Amino acid sequence: MLNPIVMLVDDEVPFVDTMKKRLEKRDLTIITAFSGEEALHTLESHQNTDVVILDVKMPGMDGIETLGKIRKDFPLIEVIMLTGHGTIESAIEGMKLGAFDYLMKPCEIEQLMEKVQEATRKKRDHEEKIREARVKEALSGHGLE
Repeated sequence: MLNPIVMLVDDEVPFVDTMKKRLEKRDLTIITAFSGEEALHTLESHQNTDVVILDVKMPGMDGIETLGKIRKDFPLIEVIMLTGHGTIESAIEGMKLGAFDYLMKPCEIEQLMEKVQEATRKKRDHEEKIREARVKEALSGHGLE
């Protein structure tokens, strides 16, 4: 499997910087954003992103609102919610809205890596099924089933 392309979205710059370094050491390609708005804007030009790791609690557009827009505009990209204490309800809300999973902050890097790998596999399986369906459709359109 090609290395996952992951977007980290959190308003805490030191957290993003540290996580970026730790994940890049594990061969992930990391894109960063520091707000929900910036994440959506950045995804426009990085539509090959596999997974978004999204903080629930951010000023302005929070993680739940951002999740809703990602699911609508980029339905194949998987989202892992990161939540601190006291925002478990939001994480559960996120799961109802289609988040892949959620993790408590601070999370173990190995646990996060496992979730990223699972989410990447799920996204790429969906993409493969879509490609196969398009090929089948094209072939049947030419009577070549």
